[in-house]
Amino acid sequence: MIHIHHHEDVVCVEGIVSRQGRDSSIYVFLTDGTLIDTGPKLLEASLIPFYQSSAFESVVLTHSHEDHVGTAAWIEANLQVPIYIHEKGVTRCSRPADYPEYRKLTWGVRDSFDAHSLGKSFHSRTLDWKVLETPGHAQDHIALIHEKTGRLFAGDLYLGVKTKVILREESIPTIMNSIRFVLAHDFQAMYCAHAGYVPNGKAILQKKLEHLENLTGEILHLHSKGMKADEINRALFPLQLPLIEASEGEFDSIHIVHSILAAYEQHESIC
Repeated sequence: MIHIHHHEDVVCVEGIVSRQGRDSSIYVFLTDGTLIDTGPKLLEASLIPFYQSSAFESVVLTHSHEDHVGTAAWIEANLQVPIYIHEKGVTRCSRPADYPEYRKLTWGVRDSFDAHSLGKSFHSRTLDWKVLETPGHAQDHIALIHEKTGRLFAGDLYLGVKTKVILREESIPTIMNSIRFVLAHDFQAMYCAHAGYVPNGKAILQKKLEHLENLTGEILHLHSKGMKADEINRALFPLQLPLIEASEGEFDSIHIVHSILAAYEQHESIC
């Protein structure tokens, strides 16, 4: 199921996927002849009519996770439109899907495709965009910004103000640095791949940074009192979210604690 919304000069295509007993939104955006992300394979049948009725000359992927690249292979095969991603994602996209079964059930099994490497800037039909490297959620994560129009396409950098679980390979300190980097630029509206259109995007992204800074302070304070990682996790995240069990721990709040403590210990060893 998809719903189409219009904000500013952006077409926001909202896909609805049922996950863990609730509906979740995943967005594909179209602006100035460029498609930003392609949604999951599970929504391909719903997205194809939109692709066929829309005019776009390029695709930019914010990162290579399956909920963002799932229909890229169809676009490549049927529309012959060039697809761009951070250089670290090019090889991954060219290979068969390699992610856990629960994610395949949630998002579908994406097909391999060929993508071109993004540089530091990208030219759409009439606009020049800055490509901002924003690792932390994924090594190949980027955000796309056009400061004159004040628009930021943030991929999965935002998601929500409060962070309760992250993937095992994610890093909260790296995400915080990426948010600081983005906030140093001029923008107003934020287009998030899961939250959609956020008109006061810069203020909301600042709130997320403040939440993560406060969370980091709490974790380091408890650590200084001699608490171990699992004890800190139980104190700050007492609820066992269904996603933790469903993902067999790939998503977990303990990864938040571990990533913050790992960065702290690395900093201490250098100092």
